[in-house]
Amino acid sequence: MTQVSNIPYEDLEVGQTAQFSKTVEERDIQLFAAMSGDHNPVHLDAEFAAASMFRERIAHGMFSGALISAAVACEMPGPGTIYIGQQMTFQKPVKIGDTLTVRLEILEKMAKFRVRIATRVFNQREELVVDGEAEIIAPRKQQTVTLVQLPPISIG
Repeated sequence: MTQVSNIPYEDLEVGQTAQFSKTVEERDIQLFAAMSGDHNPVHLDAEFAAASMFRERIAHGMFSGALISAAVACEMPGPGTIYIGQQMTFQKPVKIGDTLTVRLEILEKMAKFRVRIATRVFNQREELVVDGEAEIIAPRKQQTVTLVQLPPISIG
């Protein structure tokens, strides 16, 4: 069981950073397609993708968005954070096998526990693949929670 502590509003500081990394696997693409309903062949069909502008299969753009959400929810500020909004632009395609690192930086603390956070995603070559900004409501109190372990998931 993994325990995670949040960072309450009063302890967040402009310039503070955190990061979260994950390698994109075939299973992730299939599960994201199943969960989202996005079965675009550029993500799932190698022959179709080879004839596309990308020349190979790519991950769903919102997969990177989901990793940003995970970083905000589990790293900084962490559990108890409420997402208000997310702006993002896709700079480069994400490919199967890429290791993505979400880098968060506190940009501004605002009234009513709101915080603006830079949300940037880089691949293993340090290329910016997603650039964005989130607005959240930070937790008011410090807490430590145990993350739920998911059961094994099969694709079938």
